[in-house]
Amino acid sequence: MSNPQVQTVTTGADKAKLGLAAALVIASVVAYYLLSKQGAVAQWAALIVLLIAAAATFLTSESGKSLIAYGNDSVKEVRKVVWPSRKEAMQMTGIVFAFVVLMALFLWMTDKSLEWVIYDLVLGWKR
Repeated sequence: MSNPQVQTVTTGADKAKLGLAAALVIASVVAYYLLSKQGAVAQWAALIVLLIAAAATFLTSESGKSLIAYGNDSVKEVRKVVWPSRKEAMQMTGIVFAFVVLMALFLWMTDKSLEWVIYDLVLGWKR
């Protein structure tokens, strides 16, 4: 069994992109609070523009490209899934509900039986 290799950010440019993206996220929050006197429109505009810039910067890095590739692979895999029909889903739901009811009855009967044995027979505490 071979260990999967961990991919890390190795290039200086890639590290700079990730650092810039993090700085832009922090700047967006700071700008939101610093622009409180200019009004809500300026606050939200600065927040949204800087967050979009941070996302764009992140997505151009190797980590961002890997994230996009992972998302594309996930979509391909989800398309391969065979989903149950409505009838099958309803039948399985009914089976689950029936099992839950039977299990609840079993646990209730077990609880009452143990209560009777312990309190009435062993301890003699008649109710």
